[in-house]
Amino acid sequence: MLKQFTQKSFILFVFTIMLIAVTGQAGAQNGTEESLEYKQAVQRGTQAVIWGMPAVSMMDLRKSAETQLGFTFNDIIYFSEPMVSRHGFLTPNNNVPYVMSVLNTKDGPVILDVPPASEKVIYFGSVIDAWQLPVTDVGPEGDDKGKGGKYLFLPPGYEGEVPEGYIVQRPKTFNLYVGLRPVAVNGGTLEEAVTYAKKLKAYPLSEAENPEPTRYINAFPKTWNTLPQYDMSFFEDLATVVNEEPVQEKDLVMMGMLPTIGIQKGAEFNPNEETTKALEQSLTLGYDLMQEYFTTPDKALVNWWSDVKWQAPNFPKAQAEAGFPMVTKDELLLDKRAGGMYFWATFLPKRLGKGSFYLMGLRDKSGEMFDGSSLYRLKVPKDVPAAQFWSAIVYSMKTKGFINNASKVGIGSTQEADLKQNEDGTIDIYFGPKAPEGMESNWLPTGEDFFLIFRLYGPEKALFDKTWTLPDVEKVG
Repeated sequence: MLKQFTQKSFILFVFTIMLIAVTGQAGAQNGTEESLEYKQAVQRGTQAVIWGMPAVSMMDLRKSAETQLGFTFNDIIYFSEPMVSRHGFLTPNNNVPYVMSVLNTKDGPVILDVPPASEKVIYFGSVIDAWQLPVTDVGPEGDDKGKGGKYLFLPPGYEGEVPEGYIVQRPKTFNLYVGLRPVAVNGGTLEEAVTYAKKLKAYPLSEAENPEPTRYINAFPKTWNTLPQYDMSFFEDLATVVNEEPVQEKDLVMMGMLPTIGIQKGAEFNPNEETTKALEQSLTLGYDLMQEYFTTPDKALVNWWSDVKWQAPNFPKAQAEAGFPMVTKDELLLDKRAGGMYFWATFLPKRLGKGSFYLMGLRDKSGEMFDGSSLYRLKVPKDVPAAQFWSAIVYSMKTKGFINNASKVGIGSTQEADLKQNEDGTIDIYFGPKAPEGMESNWLPTGEDFFLIFRLYGPEKALFDKTWTLPDVEKVG
């Protein structure tokens, strides 16, 4: 009896060992139970996605401008009309045109020549560095105070002579990104705004006395997609940034981790098969973590009013006052700058002025997230406290850009003549895959999960003292 039991136990023991061996081999083949190096690459790759989000977003803007528009440094990209759904940007505005450029000071200082504001058009926007740290604002809210001027950007560590007569900036990176909006005021027109945009110039300081003619590229007719891609190109872009830019003290810990995923300053990014598989997994994890941060109440966004679901960006007050460095004396704000901001936005200003205010809508009146198969209604009050105009724009929850192939992406007070108004002066705006009968003019298409931004340009006191309220979005179908 004992002998029989022992034999059975031995057979079971051998079978168990074989099963463990086979399972381990299968795990190694499918990448679920691989080496410690694999697990480490997944972990460090995930954190590299979150850490590198701001820089990769800008690198995607630059690369797409080069490949899709034929852009080179110091060219000026402008839009002859406001953006539409074929333009892939993080939460862009569809009410005003844009003007953009990328500067590079690797070979020496560069000048951004800004025209003075006119009676009909002003600039609103900023210059940011490769990590989206605001460098300076431009226009009436900026260092030129609307009078125009020549901004001089010096390379990191520059010790040469600095000429007089310039608005001098000392950014921490070689690559700089210009994002401005020529805003029409006092009855100005779109045509006047576009003409003003084409007065912006950029050229090396070495050519200041006789600069080459500026090349202007009209991006409106193009299908220009700058949206971050969560595939291996993300790490390729991150490796490019690491190789091109100076290493800053705040990033030394991550720089010590990056070699384990194949990224190292001065070396080509060429990960092996196992590392590639790990990084593909980390891209999914990194995206999901930033998405969770963006959608979880009181993380990226906080309620603006206590009794409605509209939210506002959760800016730490000290960060706004310091020009959004995204660092404190104690820490780098890793999650706050990724899922909290640059996962869905770009071009924060150096100084948070009073030019515009954003209200974020992710949930309906019942507290449920918006979905692409339902119909929703927003009743915009008659008197919105916006001195210039207001707008409501739909964005894809997946990409944070416009809904792809949407016939229109936003509705605002500038189109009031074309909108149906209620007897009390309020305006009903509908969001859904299909327009309610007879309300096509007041409808914005969805068809996928989405969120909203309600912008107020020239926000007035009633918004800030909260005596005015924007009603909740209601699910109606």
